[in-house]
Amino acid sequence: MKILVVGGAGYIGSHMVLALQEAGCHPVVLDNLSTGHRDAVRNSELIVGDQSDQALLERIFTTYTFSAVMHFASYIDVAESVLLPAKYYQNNVTNTFLFLEMMLKHRVQNFIFSSSAAVYGDVQQTPLNESHPRLPINPYGHSKKMVEDRLYDLAQSTGLRYAVLRYFNATSCDSLGRLRERHDPESHLIPLILQVAKGMRPYAAIYGDDYETVDGTCVRDYVHVIDLCEAHWLALQALQDGCDPIICNVGRGEGVSVKQVLASARRVTQHSIPVQLASRRAGDPAILVADIAYAKQRLGWRPRYLEIDQMIRHMWY
Repeated sequence: MKILVVGGAGYIGSHMVLALQEAGCHPVVLDNLSTGHRDAVRNSELIVGDQSDQALLERIFTTYTFSAVMHFASYIDVAESVLLPAKYYQNNVTNTFLFLEMMLKHRVQNFIFSSSAAVYGDVQQTPLNESHPRLPINPYGHSKKMVEDRLYDLAQSTGLRYAVLRYFNATSCDSLGRLRERHDPESHLIPLILQVAKGMRPYAAIYGDDYETVDGTCVRDYVHVIDLCEAHWLALQALQDGCDPIICNVGRGEGVSVKQVLASARRVTQHSIPVQLASRRAGDPAILVADIAYAKQRLGWRPRYLEIDQMIRHMWY
């Protein structure tokens, strides 16, 4: 079974490629390497190019017969999306729409899309279930919502079968060290904390300690990237069975505060990890935790990695 993995040289995409290989599939990767890494793709064909390149897509879809497409080719930095909204709408929306048109032209009907909890916007309840209003508050969240809406329309008019997986806080990496999380610049909490432990940064920042949470710091739902890949695999199987559209939250279903993450990192690394308190960041909800009951029921999916210490241990090398 051949699967086209768009953005397969990035953090989550490269882990998905590895998971597909281990499942006996034949992933083909399309990535422009703007944020991905050539060396993250091993034992699969890497086609360097953009998802909006119509001539390239024509050649790809003419050369290969794909059972499905998994799409990871989005810019993901919320703060950058506020500063450079046009960049996010061009790549995450316009280019994705162009890709979908070419995919459907070549009669590839199964599509799995990496969405985000950012589509929900300001949190009205926690844990969040899929019926929570989608009212994004930044261009990144808007871009994800726009693609979700486009997929719905295409399913009505073309018979597209799709799955939308709304990620919460993806983290960790392959436990054998074959792949790792690499962003430049790094903006995710756990990798930043580990950079402090390695002496690459002087301290870790805590943005506010006066939230109404267990210890005053923000609480987030961290899900292991391997568990995310398992959710994609189960969604693929469901789509191939001809199911209705799938829209699921993918998280661990439990929250961990910033201070709890720090304590875990100190246990795992045996380093003190100095911190510096900073002001709250605009738009940061106190608690952001997924209700994953629907993913369990619809996909038969359950996260296997439940301890934050284990997630950090896989990253510490």
